[in-house]
Amino acid sequence: MSKQPIGIFDSGVGGTSIWKAIHGLLPNENTIYLADSINAPYGPKGKEAIIALSEKNTEYLLNQNSKLIVVACNTATTNAIKHLRQKYKTPIIGIEPAIKPAALNTKTKSIGILATRGTLSSELFHNTSLLYSDGITIIEQEGEGIVQLIESGNIVSSQMTDLLKTYLKPMIQANIDYLVLGCTHYPYLVPQLLKLLPSHVKIIDSGAAVARQTKTVLEQHGLLNQVVSKPALKFYSNGNPIIMKGLLDGEFEVEFLSF
Repeated sequence: MSKQPIGIFDSGVGGTSIWKAIHGLLPNENTIYLADSINAPYGPKGKEAIIALSEKNTEYLLNQNSKLIVVACNTATTNAIKHLRQKYKTPIIGIEPAIKPAALNTKTKSIGILATRGTLSSELFHNTSLLYSDGITIIEQEGEGIVQLIESGNIVSSQMTDLLKTYLKPMIQANIDYLVLGCTHYPYLVPQLLKLLPSHVKIIDSGAAVARQTKTVLEQHGLLNQVVSKPALKFYSNGNPIIMKGLLDGEFEVEFLSF
């Protein structure tokens, strides 16, 4: 089973930021990435709809003999991960905003979280926030419209700049020194965020932590691929494959898949 692929899915192209972290740490692993772009963003959808979409994505990847599933979507994780783990025997790794390191390291006692509505309104996010919010101001901001701009290829645009300025303003006024990115699409905004934020603000995403956890779980189950060879790296999207290909720097082919 160790040669079987790692299956990764997101509500769109954003989870490729997680794929990059996993591939960087585990370059021998075969991977299958599934972008459900036609249904992006998941954030405004209700919990039951998010669970149904997550089931659909998981079952496609399992049918491709995935040995482990990475839910590379904060909204799908916070709303569906418990259900997925109860229903499927395959190891499943989720992702949620990195509140803990921001809360433990803040000097100004003020941190910002930019995330989707589905993540911010979830029980898992609420419980995590409560664990680490004692004595700390957390500025939560829904990034409405950001995912749609990224999915349409408008990462660098006047519309994106205007949205980011609006969303960051209350955080800057609250003197945050950490900005937590609570959506896997958002790491692609880091160059722009650095220009808009004060220089002392640090930006945190979950990519490296998810990659480390993936390696740990594979080791625990004896599933690490020890064969040193060129891995099979497959990318599928039910949206515009050109958008994902651009985020992958044109290095990989992206196949349109109706699912």
